[in-house]
Amino acid sequence: MSTPEPAARGTRALPLRDIVLMVMLGVVFGFLYWVLVQAWNLLAVLMGPAGDLAQHVLLGGWLIVAPIAVAIIRRPFVGIIAEVIASVVEVVFLGSPVGPLLMVAAAIQGAGSELPFALGRYRRFGWARFAVSGLLGAGFVFCFSAFRFDWFGQDIWPLRLALQLASGVVLGGLLARVVVDALRATGVLDQFTAARGGVGVPAQRRER
Repeated sequence: MSTPEPAARGTRALPLRDIVLMVMLGVVFGFLYWVLVQAWNLLAVLMGPAGDLAQHVLLGGWLIVAPIAVAIIRRPFVGIIAEVIASVVEVVFLGSPVGPLLMVAAAIQGAGSELPFALGRYRRFGWARFAVSGLLGAGFVFCFSAFRFDWFGQDIWPLRLALQLASGVVLGGLLARVVVDALRATGVLDQFTAARGGVGVPAQRRER
């Protein structure tokens, strides 16, 4: 649990600085997601007969841009939009064979990842909230994929779900918090809310 951090700035339009950062995050992670696809293919080969499960082991890695964007910009929908931008990069520029359905999946997982921060009014960014973000992002997109590929008709669907949720918590939640903390430590986020404490609240007291 964490103490409240600076509040989201209402429903005003995003300033140009935030829009540029959101787009940059989407583009950069679009390319990183494509690299992760190559790792997925390699892992599937290495896992042999269980290679079909490799996608669930790595799934959390495709969730990470949403919590990072939300934690830095702290405005509604930026996580969903950043995920969709990343998927557009994968489809349009990197030729993902999934096609437009990848953008649908991105919107769904982005909604799941952003939901815990929305419920905290974009003011709470503790470790547990990041973990739940990854859990929900992984769970939401699992339901979408399960119906697409008829996983619920398979005996191993609980194993698929367990692997995907665990990956979501670790790679799509906790790792996102590590990345945000690392970026904040470098000073590159000094112009954003994530780097500023509440009025009169020392930075070291904002997290516990």
